[in-house]
Parts: sequence; C-alpha cells; structure tokens
Amino acid sequence: EVQLVESGGGSVQAGGSLRLSCRASGYFGNRYCMAWSRQAPGKEREVVARLEPIGRTTYADSVKDRFTISKDNTGTTLYLQMNNLKPEDTAMYYCAAQEYLGYCPRTYNTWGPGTQVTVSS
Repeated sequence: EVQLVESGGGSVQAGGSLRLSCRASGYFGNRYCMAWSRQAPGKEREVVARLEPIGRTTYADSVKDRFTISKDNTGTTLYLQMNNLKPEDTAMYYCAAQEYLGYCPRTYNTWGPGTQVTVSS
C-alpha cells in the first residue's frame, strides 16, 4: 500500500493558479486509481478529479475546464493543476489512492494528510 503526502497549497487571489503535488511512497503508475478530493469547512468531502491507470480522467462539474489531473513519468507523483481559482475552491485538498481491481472503485482507501488552498476575492 502506498503512502501519500501532498504539497503545493497556499493562498492566492481569485483568478490565480496553483499546482498541487502528491508524492507517493512507491510506484502507483498502472497499479492504482488516483484522485484529488477536497473538503471545505462544514461541507462533505468531494472528489474533484480522478485518474485511472489507463489514463482516463474525470472531473467534477465545479472544476471542469479549470483543473487538470496528471502524473509524472515515474508514476510516483500526482499533480493537480488549478487555474482560474475561485473563492469557492477554498478547501483542504487531499490526494487519494485505491488499488486497481480491473476497474476503479468509486471510493478510495488511502489518503494523504492534505494541503490547504485558500482563494481570496
């Protein structure tokens, strides 16, 4: 089982950009389904971007066309490029992983500690 650590959070103004990184303790490349999720105070955690081992990506409607999930060539670091940030994107962002079972389950069993993103208007 991989362990995950996020970095890259911070404070930006609306319209700005950030890139989050998630370093895994081992290779996740074609073995794990990966995702970024977020949780704002008083709200439920939501998955905003998913990356399947076959390379397919999916996004929540709230971030579509603004966020991009990707991984590096070594298959050990996951990224989330966030552009045109809005105040409603303010949340703790978490990296998540789930072992690939021939398909990607909707839930994840491995989580990082999170990185805070704050967007001011």
